[in-house]
Parts: sequence; structure tokens; C-alpha cells
Amino acid sequence: MQDSLTLQLLGEFIGTLVLILLGDGVVAAVSLKKSKAEGAGWIAIALGWGLAVTLGVYCSGFLSPAHLNPAVTLGMAIAGLFPWSSVIPYIIAQTLGGIVGAALVWINYYPHWAETKDPDAIRGVFATGPAIRNYPMNFISEFIGTFVLVFALLAFTRGKFTDGLNPMVVGVLITSIGFSLGGTTGYAINPARDLGPRIAHQILPIANKGDSDWAYSWVPILGPMAGGAVGALVYLLIP
Repeated sequence: MQDSLTLQLLGEFIGTLVLILLGDGVVAAVSLKKSKAEGAGWIAIALGWGLAVTLGVYCSGFLSPAHLNPAVTLGMAIAGLFPWSSVIPYIIAQTLGGIVGAALVWINYYPHWAETKDPDAIRGVFATGPAIRNYPMNFISEFIGTFVLVFALLAFTRGKFTDGLNPMVVGVLITSIGFSLGGTTGYAINPARDLGPRIAHQILPIANKGDSDWAYSWVPILGPMAGGAVGALVYLLIP
């Protein structure tokens, strides 16, 4: 049983690493100076994140359930589809994967940090931030996005997909949330996606970086956790 859990934690670590490497990577490509994709815009970011989730799930699904997200792990436990004893270990593995994935983004784009003079743009590669800083509304935005995510994932468990198709459907879901709901906060909808890279931003010697905006950091943690929990509770109300 312990060996099984170890493999699952490895899966969550690897999957979240890939998710952040490719997701934060597309933000870096669009945001950093002298990148060939500089200025590609929101469409590239939303599509890139959807593909990042899809590939993260494919890379880890043979080892674990590929939650790659503490809010999903919590929601699955509330719905009775995941053991409570594994919730904290999963969250730790996911967060560590986020840190390492973000560090790899820093390495991949190493020369571009020195060329980018805007510290907000640099932080935005790693962590989310609000378009308009209004903590209650920012929280609500993260809550709604993650509610949709977790409720939809649970709804998917009642359907039947062709083998191997589920990760693509999840990627479409993430892309849709990004296009429709992500313009307010950058749609973390995943505490590990924000906290892990924010820690990396704090500790890495990134050229031209500013502060890591820890004053905002509770929003993309508590908003998604609350939204995921309520999404699971609403799902349980449906016969």
C-alpha cells in the first residue's frame, strides 16, 4: 500500500511539474522581452494552459489519478472518490512539482529575465494576480472558476469517454474557464499552480524581479479550495 501511495505521489509531482513547466512556460513566452512569442496575447495563454493540463494528465495518469490540483484532490475526497488520508500528501507532492516546474521555466528562459525590466510581468510568469485588486471579488472569481472545474470533473465521472480521451476533455474545460472567467484574476483555480511557482519566484535569483506579492497569495489558495469544496457538495446533491 505504501509503495502504491509513493507511486501516486510521484505521479502527482511529475504531472504538476509538467503542468507548470508548460503553463508558466507559455506565459513566459508571451510576456518576456525578445521571446519569439512576445505579445502573442491571451488566446495563446489560454490555449497553452489547456494543453499544459492535458499533457500533465497524460504524463502522470499511469501513476496516479492525475489531480494535479489541491482543490481537485479536496473535491474528490468530499465526493467520496478519494481517501482523506492521502489528501495532505497529494497537496505536498503537487506543490513541490509546481516549484520544480517553475524553476525549469526560469532556466529555459534564463537570458530573457535580464532583458525584461517590468517586475510585474516577471512575477506574472510565476504567479497569478488580479486585473483589478479587489480581494472579495478576486476571491469570488477564483471560487466560481474552481467550482466549475471540480463540478465538471465530477460530472465527467458519470459519463463514458473513449479510452485516453478524458485528458483532452479536461484540457478543453481548462481552456474554456480561461477564456470565459480568467480575465479577472488570471484563473489560478489551483493552489499548487500559484503557490509552488510563487515560492520559486521568491527563492530564485531571477534578474529584475520585484516582490512576490504575498499579500495577494491567499486568494488563489483559499478561493480555489472553497470553490472546489462547494462544487463537490453541490455534485453530491444530484441523485
